[in-house]
Order: sequence, then structure tokens, then C-alpha cells
Amino acid sequence: MREFLEFVIRQLVEFPDDMVLTEIPSGRTTIFKLQLRQSDVGRVIGRNGQTIHAIRALLVGSAARHGQRVTLEIVE
Repeated sequence: MREFLEFVIRQLVEFPDDMVLTEIPSGRTTIFKLQLRQSDVGRVIGRNGQTIHAIRALLVGSAARHGQRVTLEIVE
């Protein structure tokens, strides 16, 4: 799931080398914390949050197939 998430976000942002994705496992739940440049945060969130909702939906669906739970947080 981490590789998929990195791939998708790297395609969206202007400065992919400044992206920091931290994975925090906690039992069946995994928390992904995403740090970006301030200018790239808007690109990932999208208009009215549509882009981040779509990314989270894909991530949650993929995790459910493996019997896990996932959350994605953007750290500013």
C-alpha cells in the first residue's frame, strides 16, 4: 500500500523529492502521515477535497482486501 500511495502522490505534486511519507503500524490499523511543501498541499487535497477523498477511498478499499484498516493524515 505504501508504494501505491507514494506513486499516486508523486504524480500529483510539483516537488516530489520534498515529500515525506511516514508509516505507523498499530495492530490492524496503519496510519500514514504525509508531509508536503505548503504549495503541494492544495494539489493533494484538490477542489473541495475531492482528490484526497478519492485517494483515501482507494487506500481504504485496498486495505480492506487484506483485512487491515488505514488512515491518511496530511501533516502541515
